[in-house]
Amino acid sequence: MINELKRTPLFDEYAKYGGKTIDFGGWDLPVQFSSIKEEHDAVRNRAGLFDVSHMGEIFVEGPDALPYLQKLLSNDISKIAIGGAQYSALCYENGGVVDDLLTYRLEENRYLLCVNASNTDKDFAWMNEHLEGDVTITNASDEFAQIALQGPLSEEVLQTLTDTDLTTIKYFKFQDNVNVAGHSVIVSRSGYTGEDGFEIYGAPAAIVDLWNKILDAGKEQGVIAAGLGARDTLRFEACLPLYGQELSQDITPLEAGIGFAVKLQKETKFIGQEALIAQKEAGLTRKSVGIEMIDKGIPRHGYKVFKDGQEIGEVTTGTQSPMTKRNIGMALIDATFAEVGIELEIEIRNKFAKAVIVEKPFYKRIK
Repeated sequence: MINELKRTPLFDEYAKYGGKTIDFGGWDLPVQFSSIKEEHDAVRNRAGLFDVSHMGEIFVEGPDALPYLQKLLSNDISKIAIGGAQYSALCYENGGVVDDLLTYRLEENRYLLCVNASNTDKDFAWMNEHLEGDVTITNASDEFAQIALQGPLSEEVLQTLTDTDLTTIKYFKFQDNVNVAGHSVIVSRSGYTGEDGFEIYGAPAAIVDLWNKILDAGKEQGVIAAGLGARDTLRFEACLPLYGQELSQDITPLEAGIGFAVKLQKETKFIGQEALIAQKEAGLTRKSVGIEMIDKGIPRHGYKVFKDGQEIGEVTTGTQSPMTKRNIGMALIDATFAEVGIELEIEIRNKFAKAVIVEKPFYKRIK
């Protein structure tokens, strides 16, 4: 028996905007509406609206919520003020990654975790397995839908639908109970595109209504619906990791280059901390690097990387940049060779094609 694909509350809206859907980790989601290039360009220069309702939402609350999260997560949760958000990793004992996620502090002892869709059940089971103290955890994913308005015109467009001064919501901050077009929602200044923008969490019916109202409000400025294809090329240009590619149970946060989200010195030991301390002290044997093709060809996920005929790693993500037309990629390789300027070979269809290690990220917005 074939399992039916899950659908978000916005599924019926896709067709209105020309959405073409694919199976994405068991979800029937739009890969594009117009074209990946057009949607990518809209987000970089105007704004695009994404349905990210497949993401998981898990509440953690109770008197011991903070020490519990400190034990689970790699970052220092005590540094999050109420109204603040923080990026972190959930690790296995060996330092590999269960998931990467955002933690929002809603109240003194109440937090909301936004986790990757395909990992929601696994994360919740892991959290239950390590539950201790006076803490309640709730998988509320079915009670929420989520959209992301991303791009330089995001604030201007969203501001037309709310009386809340959006300039007061700074980067990686949020406000709860914001009235947007008559709906009470969480508005977070965050995203996964390398651009300024907002992620909006709310009841499914509210988010469906806001999807249409935001697109209508931004129509004259060229704001369009965007799909998973552009979401991937945008996050890739900004070198934001994707779970299952740059991060996995076999790739640690240090190897993936997100060491900024790993606080090895925090007093409350987190799961995987000792393994990561040992890895750092011994010196990383693998590192994530940016590569650009010298020869023709696009470096795709899983392609092997060589140096002078010796296999030294593999490509984790690669594509042709919609902005620059450069054939670029991220690769996890032997740390010995992880220096900008070193030439490598990528095995593409049984042939070796020259590439060079370049600076990351490939794109950084001008503030």
